[in-house]
Amino acid sequence: MLLVDEKFSIGELVEVVNQWCARHGIVPASNQAGERMTERNVRFYRTVGLVDAPELGGGQGYGEKHKLQVIAVRLLQSQGLPLRRIRELLLGRSLADLRRIEKQGLAEARSSPTQAVKLEPGESWRMTPLDGEFLLVSRNNRALPPELLEQIRDLLHARLTTGKEGKG
Repeated sequence: MLLVDEKFSIGELVEVVNQWCARHGIVPASNQAGERMTERNVRFYRTVGLVDAPELGGGQGYGEKHKLQVIAVRLLQSQGLPLRRIRELLLGRSLADLRRIEKQGLAEARSSPTQAVKLEPGESWRMTPLDGEFLLVSRNNRALPPELLEQIRDLLHARLTTGKEGKG
């Protein structure tokens, strides 16, 4: 367990997050990112604003907040969210917010019957946003006609606004 004031290197951060993800079965959806976190991932996440800079230079000085930021990224990736949307959701979050996101994300992951999709060699998937919350995923990079996408969006919106989500 990580103590609040404990600091560690980028390599140790990666290992802590990988162990956490393995223990809880958290993997990115549709292979949008590697199954295991790497130091390169953390550096990239810092560059795009998903993870705060460490408190010390040279890849040192990562702490609980950094760990929770990377865990939050992994939890949201497991739901299929793109990094752009993840950044919007995590920007400016406090330590308490990140702890809550971890707790809620784990509860959702445990209650969700969906499993991560593993790509086979030569296979590709297309993710089409339906709105700010839902994505349509199709195998072999298949796109739907705009008219059909609009019908799906209309049906989704009608179901959600009438309180019939998850029924019949």
